[in-house]
Amino acid sequence: MTDFQTIAKVGSLAEGQGTSLEHQGRLIALFLHKGEYFAIDDRCPHQGASLGAGYLDDEGAVACPWHAWRFSICDGTWCDNPRLKVDSYEIRVEGDEIQVRLPE
Repeated sequence: MTDFQTIAKVGSLAEGQGTSLEHQGRLIALFLHKGEYFAIDDRCPHQGASLGAGYLDDEGAVACPWHAWRFSICDGTWCDNPRLKVDSYEIRVEGDEIQVRLPE
């Protein structure tokens, strides 16, 4: 694992929303849910839609905007079949920086 790296600033994302970011050639979906930040792979494994553009529900699942496949923002698990998942990434907040730890 690499060290944590800054991907966004605190306040750049509204509560209950997601966004798509590119960092080191990797697309990351970043979410703010109930005051906590979460990061998963941005591409839905079904047909590649951006999960950062999806609808985030109150339970912490994001629905793909194309075909409504739902993934947990906590660990990337597909809500309809836990054997399938997208990558999830460790997040921390240092001062006003949102930082992610990506695999090498």
